[in-house]
Amino acid sequence: MLYHLFSYLDKAFDFPGAGMFNYISFRAGLAFILALLVSTLLGRRIINYLQKKQIGETIRNLGLEGQMSKKGTPTMGGVIIILAILIPTLLLAALNNIYTILMIITTIWLGLIGFLDDYIKVFRKNKEGLSGKFKIVGQVGLGLIIGMTMYLSPNIVIRENIEIKDKDTQRVENVMYGSKDTKSTKTTIPFFKNNNLDYADAFKWAGENAQKYGWILFVVVAIFIVTAISNGANLTDGLDGLATGSSAIMGVTLGILAYVSGNVNYAGYLNIMYIPGTGELLVFAGAFIGATIGFLWYNAFPAQVFMGDTGSLTLGGIISVFAIAIHKELLIPILCGVFIVENLSVVLQVSYFKYTKKRYGEGRRIFKMAPLHHHFQKPGNAGIEAKWQHPIQPLPESKIVIRFWIIGIILAAITIITLKIR
Repeated sequence: MLYHLFSYLDKAFDFPGAGMFNYISFRAGLAFILALLVSTLLGRRIINYLQKKQIGETIRNLGLEGQMSKKGTPTMGGVIIILAILIPTLLLAALNNIYTILMIITTIWLGLIGFLDDYIKVFRKNKEGLSGKFKIVGQVGLGLIIGMTMYLSPNIVIRENIEIKDKDTQRVENVMYGSKDTKSTKTTIPFFKNNNLDYADAFKWAGENAQKYGWILFVVVAIFIVTAISNGANLTDGLDGLATGSSAIMGVTLGILAYVSGNVNYAGYLNIMYIPGTGELLVFAGAFIGATIGFLWYNAFPAQVFMGDTGSLTLGGIISVFAIAIHKELLIPILCGVFIVENLSVVLQVSYFKYTKKRYGEGRRIFKMAPLHHHFQKPGNAGIEAKWQHPIQPLPESKIVIRFWIIGIILAAITIITLKIR
């Protein structure tokens, strides 16, 4: 809103200082500061309200050190994150930008699903919360909306990078872009010299229909990524500050990727596809980073508030949709490695337990406890069979969180340098 107001004042009246709002970096910085203020100042009031209404977390005793001390800690704090993202975005972003619209829809959509889940748990006293089927339907629905919008919207286009090589050495001397924007099923694939992968290439046998089938594959990939990463963030939210800090790291990385992809000069230097309009996502990224860091003020160990599914589903959804929007969804396995490993640890634990129960009559476990972060927190031996077993001393919660953050930072750095390592 402020962006559009100051743009009008700048054009119509040459209002002093109004032209600053034309700079994405300026608005991104403001969005970060405003989100930080909203999440810390408004967050305190929301926490006090949650405490007053006794909206506290119900804790099951799983034998984890310090676990029961968290009983009664206010939950549903994800509302703080959502407000701290939406307020700066609505004020400072270009609201006619299709990518901004998609991110706002994602934030509200998954925020409502998570809020409904928390509401059922807290107010209806149903520990199961919203049925898993309804969560999946909501996540699949969002993935479908994102995928179809990117297919149908005339404002979502790319300009593919064209290498100009020296005739003798075959070294790339320059990178050019076509004069016209094009709809494309191409995306970025890491570690390959020509790092543009076209989904349509999987259907070359279909001839003229290859592009259409390519878009269908893209939509399916979008649905899978949104569902997997939002669930991964949800599972990661088990220790104070773990999901919040990890999301902030991913947000910084995605903001950088969006800025260079949306700037023709930086895109040319890095020899990556130029995606007009995605630079505006830096404003949303600024709000996202500010909101998560601000929330971390209260969510760091020992947590004064939990985000609940209201926050965790939203954070995972935002990260996945953001990556899809800038055609970097195939970098997700690297960037979101923490979320993915947490997801896989649960899948492996449950699958192996069912398999061994069927084969041996008793269920056995790979990890002491899943998701993975609880494996390092729980006392006892690791491994299932005697030859694998070895004692692992439980680590303090804060140490586990910090180490996961460090891993997240390493993965984020690798994600960024994949643009040059081919």
